[in-house]
Amino acid sequence: MYDGYSAIAGVYDRLNKDIDYAAWADMIENCFARFGKDRPEIILDLACGTGRMTREMSARGYDMIGVDGSSDMLGEAYMNESEGILYLLQDMRSFELYGTVGATLCCLDSLNYLLEPKELEKTFSLVHNYSDPDALFIFDMNTPYKFEKIYSNNAYVLEDETEDGRAIYCGWQNFYDSETRICDFYLSVFEEDGDGAYYRSDEQQKERCYSKEEIEKTLSDTGFELVGVFGGYDMSEPSEECERWYFVAKAKK
Repeated sequence: MYDGYSAIAGVYDRLNKDIDYAAWADMIENCFARFGKDRPEIILDLACGTGRMTREMSARGYDMIGVDGSSDMLGEAYMNESEGILYLLQDMRSFELYGTVGATLCCLDSLNYLLEPKELEKTFSLVHNYSDPDALFIFDMNTPYKFEKIYSNNAYVLEDETEDGRAIYCGWQNFYDSETRICDFYLSVFEEDGDGAYYRSDEQQKERCYSKEEIEKTLSDTGFELVGVFGGYDMSEPSEECERWYFVAKAKK
């Protein structure tokens, strides 16, 4: 299992509250209408984290399965309204389902956490194995531009507060190696307690930078047909300064 979110799981949604999951889900449904054969009934949300997208799609009438390798993130998902959602604690490189699904989602650059090309290929192969014929695989990945210009060796501070007004700070230092294409993230989270003290927790995460050509080839090698690559929720063409690619692939069987 993956323990890279042990420190940040409890504050993850607060620190990422600017993510417009409704707009993202709108894009996903536009992809279903544009590229899919039928409206999927069962959807796999791979690396579902705290279940924000899982719940958003469930509210739109889809039967959802959420898979994640972090018990801490899934714990946060269980604490929210999750009626009708099946959550499974499994590694994306070796997950197992009881049957096939009509679509698979993988959001928020989760696939960049696969540090070896063989791991990416294994994950794509499993998604293909559990996909209905012509099922869509919709996922995003961070671009080389983001690794080189935004992550790089930069440091950031994220600030927010809990619903009861306690402060949350996250210090975030990056170190990107252009030769290995691995970026190390060193995170320190400070959470204010009720008595004014702060509790600190630390963790390290890693992501790998993949080229668009590598991703396209891995999709082809694992039985997918790439049908679209976009630069935003509006399904626009990716620019040179695009920070995130949105891929849409179809399982050919």
